[in-house]
Amino acid sequence: MITSTTNTIEGREITEYRGIVTGEAILGTNIFRDIFAGIRDIVGGRSGAYEKALREAREIALSEMQDEARKLGANAVIGIDLD
Repeated sequence: MITSTTNTIEGREITEYRGIVTGEAILGTNIFRDIFAGIRDIVGGRSGAYEKALREAREIALSEMQDEARKLGANAVIGIDLD
């Protein structure tokens, strides 16, 4: 499955639009991660736990989007917007 944030894929022609697909990921909070992230805010530095959680959420959302596109018979998802 080709995925892209652009509206076109170089060397490929869009022959049919199959519709809009979405992917969401909501991850629960973790009290220990939140406490350590709070400490990081005070002393400075990056929160590896939050970065890992955000990475996992992005992967879940993209996977859901690809699965939804496959069900529609698509071979690519273009114009992806990650928030």
